Amino acid sequence: MLTTKFLLENTDEAIRRLAVKHVDAAPIIEEIRTIDERRRATQRSLDDALAEQNKLSKEIGTLMKEGKKDLAEEAKNKVAQLKETTKELEVTKKDLEDKLHGLIVQLPNVPSPEVPEGKTADDNVIEKTGGVMPQLDKATMLPHWELAKKYDLIDFELGVKISGAGFPVYKGYGARLQRALINFFLDNAREAGYLEVQPPYVVNEDSGYGTGQLPDKEGQMYHVGLDNLYLIPTAEVPVTNIFRDVILEEKDLPVKVTAYSACFRREAGSYGKDVRGLNRLHQFDKVEIVRIDKPEHSYDSLKDMVGYVESLVTKLELPWRILRLCGGDISFTSALTFDFEVYSMAQERWLEVSSVSNFESFQANRLKCRYRNADRKTELCHTLNGSALALPRIVAALLENNQTPEGIRIPEALRPYTGFDIIPLP
Repeated sequence: MLTTKFLLENTDEAIRRLAVKHVDAAPIIEEIRTIDERRRATQRSLDDALAEQNKLSKEIGTLMKEGKKDLAEEAKNKVAQLKETTKELEVTKKDLEDKLHGLIVQLPNVPSPEVPEGKTADDNVIEKTGGVMPQLDKATMLPHWELAKKYDLIDFELGVKISGAGFPVYKGYGARLQRALINFFLDNAREAGYLEVQPPYVVNEDSGYGTGQLPDKEGQMYHVGLDNLYLIPTAEVPVTNIFRDVILEEKDLPVKVTAYSACFRREAGSYGKDVRGLNRLHQFDKVEIVRIDKPEHSYDSLKDMVGYVESLVTKLELPWRILRLCGGDISFTSALTFDFEVYSMAQERWLEVSSVSNFESFQANRLKCRYRNADRKTELCHTLNGSALALPRIVAALLENNQTPEGIRIPEALRPYTGFDIIPLP
């Protein structure tokens, strides 16, 4: 969430930068200014009324001691009137603060100057590419959903029977590959200095609001109505909320945390070829990395996180590329995002497997996540997170890119985790 102070002191900059996200912020900021002026005026009136009330309350005792009962009674009546006035002013102030908050939360995070202009994913900038494209026989290569059936790795139909579309059942080598990838990603994160935690899979409204899923993405989350809880769309939500209403010490920054979780997304409106097989699921596994850092260090942290994810896709021997997202494709909460994609040979398309983002103080302001600096003053932290990695499309690319006549080859770095070098033909 942006701050009133930033919006009113940097109005032209805010309007210009939010325009990169194709948001016309001018009318909202003008309304914020008007309401904030009324709020300030109300606060001044409230302060004056309280000061007068305190002054008269002190005078009443003196007047009573001096035997001036009529004046004391008059002062009491004025105090009673002032109490009514302060109640009305407090109600007005609260109403104005609620309106102000309701306007501010409509505005997305301002994008970094590094975010390129653009409206759609086609306008994203390719930052870097790597890996080697495998040489496969186009006449015989199969997409992962056919490989999953041929090798009895994933049962999509059984998932439909149990839960519905988008909830696959992993079997045999498929289940072992899932478990191996989770452990591989967690071990790599731990070796890179991330503290492993195991978070809840459901969160309350405050947690959803803190990381920006609510109210912006409410329709994409599964809601447990009876208990008013939400199934998490990513471990980012519970992990980042560990630091809600927390004041950290500067010496302890950056804080680095990793977590595995199942993720749940309604993906309302998804259809077409892009949702086939593992391309888009309602439930999937993912390992997340989260950092809390000082503002002046957060972009160094972002660079380090991007390099870390690059090391993972490199170890998995997948062709990959890094995209810097344009203003029209970047998320509501992000200031700068880099997406990782791996190439799927049989589908002949790039698959997104990770987003690494710096939210600057946008989430921290909602979370009240702060740190105490060298002068013992509190400042808002910067929060960052990244997928490291999401499993479904990684699995899709691994199956498709490593198919051979003998079976599906396992990348060398993953073999200590799978316990096998190849998924053999049944």
